[in-house]
Amino acid sequence: MYSYTGKILRIDLSTNRVSEESLDKNDAKKFMGGKGLGAKLLFDEIDLTIDPLSADNVLILCTGPLTGSLAPTSGRWCVVTKSPLTSLFLDSQVGGYFGAEMKKAGYDFIIIQGRAEKPVYIAINDENVEIKDAGELWGKNSFYTEKSLRDKGRVFSIGVAGEKLVKFACINTELHRHAGRGGAGAVMGSKNLKAVVIKGTKKLSYADEEKFRDAVKKSLKIINENSFIPTRRKYGTPIWINPVNENKLLPTYNFSKGSFEKAENISGETMYETMVVKNKACFNCSIACGKWTNFDFKEKKYELEGPEYETIALLGSNCGNDSLEGIAYLNYLCDDFGLDTISTGNVVGFAIEAAKKKLIDEDLDFNDPVTHGELIRKIAYREGIGDELAEGVKKFSEKIGGEDFAIQSKGMEFPGYDPRGAFGMALAYATSDRGACHQRVWTVRAEIEGALKPRYGIDGRAQFAKENQDERACCFSLVLCDFAPFGVDTFVELLNTATGFGYSKEEYLKTGERIWNLTKIFNVKNGVTRKDETIPKRIMEETLEIDEARIGKDTFEKMLDEYYKMRGWDENGIPKKEKLRELNLEGFL
Repeated sequence: MYSYTGKILRIDLSTNRVSEESLDKNDAKKFMGGKGLGAKLLFDEIDLTIDPLSADNVLILCTGPLTGSLAPTSGRWCVVTKSPLTSLFLDSQVGGYFGAEMKKAGYDFIIIQGRAEKPVYIAINDENVEIKDAGELWGKNSFYTEKSLRDKGRVFSIGVAGEKLVKFACINTELHRHAGRGGAGAVMGSKNLKAVVIKGTKKLSYADEEKFRDAVKKSLKIINENSFIPTRRKYGTPIWINPVNENKLLPTYNFSKGSFEKAENISGETMYETMVVKNKACFNCSIACGKWTNFDFKEKKYELEGPEYETIALLGSNCGNDSLEGIAYLNYLCDDFGLDTISTGNVVGFAIEAAKKKLIDEDLDFNDPVTHGELIRKIAYREGIGDELAEGVKKFSEKIGGEDFAIQSKGMEFPGYDPRGAFGMALAYATSDRGACHQRVWTVRAEIEGALKPRYGIDGRAQFAKENQDERACCFSLVLCDFAPFGVDTFVELLNTATGFGYSKEEYLKTGERIWNLTKIFNVKNGVTRKDETIPKRIMEETLEIDEARIGKDTFEKMLDEYYKMRGWDENGIPKKEKLRELNLEGFL
């Protein structure tokens, strides 16, 4: 199996049994790898309705056929599991070096099942796999854990938040890279698994190495000639703060506004001028969008990779924080505790508004990073109000009230784009397979730059969402970075010359549609229907600073109807038998 290792490593923490299995070539052709084949394996491994924090859930570490290869941005890989935050399908994409090292160790997938009796970590050195005592690491945070194990290989670890089963706990690697969304860190914590450390020495082979190398050269040329790459390389993702703010879709004061009066203070340009020390890249990436920063906060010095755009938007403007140093401090805490910064920023913003509305008896206000930091610590350790906030804004708002301004969809908190400034994002969030997510489809640029018109309308949004969701499902199954500026033809050429599969462009996109429908079936089996694929009342009904920036329920439902019809799903969002037959998914639903 060219560019695959052909092997799955299975580790049962309940029995301490380690075994190897062969990867099914037909499954690889049908679901590709990464997200897609990870979803198929998840179907095979669990009763889909289990409690995500039970020993019956599995944590699947997934590479794709291009992970660790010569292809640009091939450091990407992902984690697949059932989400503790949403109780739905979860794939969490990760950068860094761990995925490439996993391929070098000889594994396409690692399935971790069961629950250890006491804290452990897994050490993998090629075929040598050991389950080791992690008693001395338990109770420590991610930075300490990684630094303690990094001499043994690439490290993947949780902090205290994962141990305490915070529903939006993440898993850390390279100190500041994460399987961030949906609570994969809590799944790891529920298994008493502190870390995985891996080291490998093997090399990949390719179906046609000469043609693959030619395809790699062409893809590098595309990166080098792309007009936006120099800007992304210089400023990283924070370059979007100013344009998103100017177009009035920057989350501000718990999504009560779409623009922040102090946006310039927290912009990518300001960050570049005041904090950035150097660029940082993942494995085999010439884009190098990561930003290593130095900053002072409350007379103490810190180093950090970041903050990224999403962190600045959610822990910054959404919480009213107008100091990059304050935001970076909160980012640092989240990374060390092992918390998703997007969900954390939403939870803190909601808690501030809930306190102001007297729904909770807490002294909280906007633009107070010191107090916000203490609240984040309480969430990580589940202390006081933090124990309830650790469940996420959906469950917390259902308990205290305030569902209308709990900014989430299907249980996952919104990322850094207010849909009232880009209506297509309302559909993107509502239909995302893992809950509100901007990575499944990102309509923002197309809407603010005029590719989708009218600006405050729904024309073309359903088609744009469907087509991009299918295409991204492929990219996240290869696995390559969503910042790689490649068209489908480039992806297909890289995949075919690496694997020898011989996909046509149409077959490639049909594979993405198959993967998207498979994850939809997972969610349907967990009770998701049309009523769940929606957005909160604040986003649906309230108006931003521009009168036209109001979505409205009728407009949203019309967009959703068009999307379901285009997907071949019924009016409740359930895939029809004809669609399942077309995608060769009979028997899954």
